[in-house]
Order: sequence, then structure tokens, then C-alpha cells
Amino acid sequence: MKTHENKPPKTAHKSERLARLEEKAHEETSVAGHEMPAANIFKFAGLIAFFVIMIVVCIAIWPMIHELFEPGGVDRVTSDIRNAGPWGFLILLAIQFLQIVVAFIPGEVVQVAAGMIYGPWVGALIIWIGCIISSAFIFVLVHKLGAPFVQAMVPEKYMGKFREWETSEKFNVIVFILFLIPGLPKDVFTYITPLTHMTMRNFVLISNFARIPGIVLSTYAAAGLVNGNILESVIIFAVTAAIAIVALVVYSRMTKKSNGAGK
Repeated sequence: MKTHENKPPKTAHKSERLARLEEKAHEETSVAGHEMPAANIFKFAGLIAFFVIMIVVCIAIWPMIHELFEPGGVDRVTSDIRNAGPWGFLILLAIQFLQIVVAFIPGEVVQVAAGMIYGPWVGALIIWIGCIISSAFIFVLVHKLGAPFVQAMVPEKYMGKFREWETSEKFNVIVFILFLIPGLPKDVFTYITPLTHMTMRNFVLISNFARIPGIVLSTYAAAGLVNGNILESVIIFAVTAAIAIVALVVYSRMTKKSNGAGK
């Protein structure tokens, strides 16, 4: 009769490994004569690396971004990207990535440029892919660098609202509405949501499916302007404005209910 050796369960090995990692993270290292936890050093190094990468990318495409804000700049930038051939796709993707990650470029400007260059559907697809990549990147970044990184960038009023909403059974619906409403600071929400219990998969799916109507409307209206369909573009912009007003009313009521429940 064969005997089986008692092997420790895999979970025990995982627990021991996690415990060792936690101990290592809390070990203090001397930096310039000051004792600092190793975890803080790694987070600080990651933060520096993040900003260095963003600065390099910004410098590389800054002339084109700066041109967007000049009179007639959108037309010139769209012409340059269109004439760049296959590289134009990557240039627009990089601008969209920066628009969300660094959040100093108005999202509507990039969406209009995409519609003017590649038409309503291809332009919308490029913008959407950029949103997916950047939101996934931010989720990983926030989880690596932690809450202090976000708190240094985001107003406390938004942080407080998300703390209240996170306890709601309809939290996923709330996040969907926030990313659906035109005009709300979606880039700020992109940094706050990863601090909640929402998984990366749900965050990427919910936030980016909610962005689709706004992206398509913007690129479709921009393409209409290029093709001379002025009336059609005006109607689309009017519909977008109406959706924004209705959504803002919903958002306002949702906020008031949240405040009332917290009292």
C-alpha cells in the first residue's frame, strides 16, 4: 500500500511568500541619512519614472500639441497627421493617451481632430483604443503607487464622493453614468476609480463602453463639418448638448441623494 507524504497546501506557500514580501516592503533603508520603508522607496522611484516617461513623450509631440491651441491649429495638425501615413495613427493614439493620462489636453479637441482626419468610425475606433490603453495603464499605475499618488493630484471633494458611492449596491451603474456624461472630469474619475473595490476588468469595460456615445457623436459631427454637412453636424452637437443636460440633472440628483444619505 502506497503512502503519501503530507505536503503543505499551496495556499500556505503563497501566504509565506506574501508575508516575506510584506516584511521586505516594510524593511527600512537609509536614504540620505533618513530611514525609509523599502515600499516607499519603490513607489517614489516608480513615480519619478512615470513623470520622466511622460515628460519625454510630451516633449516629443509638444510642437503638435501646441499647434492645436493656435488659430487654425486644428486644421494644420489634422493635415500633418493625415500626411504622416501609417505613423499618423500612432501619433493620434499617443495624443489621446496623453489626453487622459496627463489630462492637460481637452478631450473634445482630440476627438474632433480624429473625426476630421479618419472619418467618424475609424476616428472613433482610434480614440476608443487610446481610452482603453490609457485607462488600463492608469489602473495599474494607481495600484502600484497607491492612494497618496492620487491624493496629490485629485481634489478632495471627488475623493469624498467616491468613498460615499463605493458603499452603494449600484456603484457600477454610478461609474457608468459618470463616464457617460459629457463635460464631467472623466480623467479625474479614471484616477480615483482604481482606488475602489472595482476590478480592473470591470473598470476598463464599464468606463470605456460608457465613453462610446460621446466619442462617436464628436467624430461623426467633425467628419460632417469636413464633408460640408453643416446642418447635420449642428444637429449632432445639439443632441450631444441635450444628452449632457439630462445627464447632468441625473448626476446632480444622484449627488444630492448621496449627501442626504450621508447626513
